[in-house]
Amino acid sequence: MGVLLSDKAAFEIKQIIEQQGLPAGQTSLRVAIKGGGCSGFTYLLDLTEDAAGEADERQESHGLNILVDFASSLYLDGVEIDFKQEAIGKGFVFKNPNPTNTCGCGSSITE
Repeated sequence: MGVLLSDKAAFEIKQIIEQQGLPAGQTSLRVAIKGGGCSGFTYLLDLTEDAAGEADERQESHGLNILVDFASSLYLDGVEIDFKQEAIGKGFVFKNPNPTNTCGCGSSITE
């Protein structure tokens, strides 16, 4: 199943790549989980031109390359990344079917 991007998230990521002058065909979205946040783990998003490492799983969504390290992939299988723009702000939102608990802000999870 892997990591999925909504249409809005893919559009926003492509815009960021263009605005930062990154080479579209060589830039990947790195998605990961790290310890921290109010529920134990927090999501990380980063754009990178680095090639996939031995511990990375390569994925694709909406024509964008996605890299997920094997440890994070256990928590991210089936996650959908969306982009929301509301009166109070804008940002990426994670819809994760796997966690047992999430915090109120939706930026960290408990497994």
